Amino acid sequence: MVHFVRTARAPAISLAEVTVANGVRLQYRRQGPESGPAMILLHGYSDSSLSFARIMPLLPSEQRVIALDLRGHGDSDKPAGGYRMSDLADDVVEIMDRLQVATAVVVGHSMGSFVAQAIVERAPRRVSSLVLVGSAASAGNAVVAGLRTAVESLTDPIDAAFVRDFQYSTVAQPVPEAFMDAAIVNSRRMPAAVWKKVLSGLMQFEPKLPRSSVRTLVLGGARDAVFSVGEQVALARQYPFAQLRLIENIGHSLHWEQPELFVRELMRFTR
Repeated sequence: MVHFVRTARAPAISLAEVTVANGVRLQYRRQGPESGPAMILLHGYSDSSLSFARIMPLLPSEQRVIALDLRGHGDSDKPAGGYRMSDLADDVVEIMDRLQVATAVVVGHSMGSFVAQAIVERAPRRVSSLVLVGSAASAGNAVVAGLRTAVESLTDPIDAAFVRDFQYSTVAQPVPEAFMDAAIVNSRRMPAAVWKKVLSGLMQFEPKLPRSSVRTLVLGGARDAVFSVGEQVALARQYPFAQLRLIENIGHSLHWEQPELFVRELMRFTR
């Protein structure tokens, strides 16, 4: 088990769950006062709210943080269908309704960034700021297509070596072994059928143009092995009020590789 290391200014993290209208039960990690400014954290493919374990203790104590296990992932339900990015976005908006979150900073990493893009398309007034980490305008590149070929051959139980290679391919700098081991165990909990359906939904995502005028930060690594620098630059150019911040020597998962730097960039932008 990975334990959270809390600073003196960071409140405790607790678990909660909500069942959305379609009967799917979704778990989330929460931190900070309900009266505080809200931030919603959306994880990447096969991950869960565990993805943000290294950064949540570093966030300001007044920040209301909601880190979701998206459907099919982590401790949330894993239904037979509903894995388009629009389906996942609808889940998030409904959770905002249930938790009485009028607006929030929406932060999405990798797959979660496409869910975030779908949220701002569907409910732009609910997003105060948009942060897209390790992202692109679409996921239909050669790297993801190659991943899909491998995923289509998966059977249960999910092969540990495959997941280890997959997770380590997302980082360019060392990440604590205990954290990576926990991420691998977590990913293996997702059934093969869900691996396939989620990736299909991700690759089918097509952004609506023109993009929303929501204030946006495209944040990533210059050594991202999933989405190239060119893809990240192209994404930022699509948003009329976007900032682009690419960090040297960082891979696809800045919040894993350099959590303190990630939080500094996030706070600099949102404040």
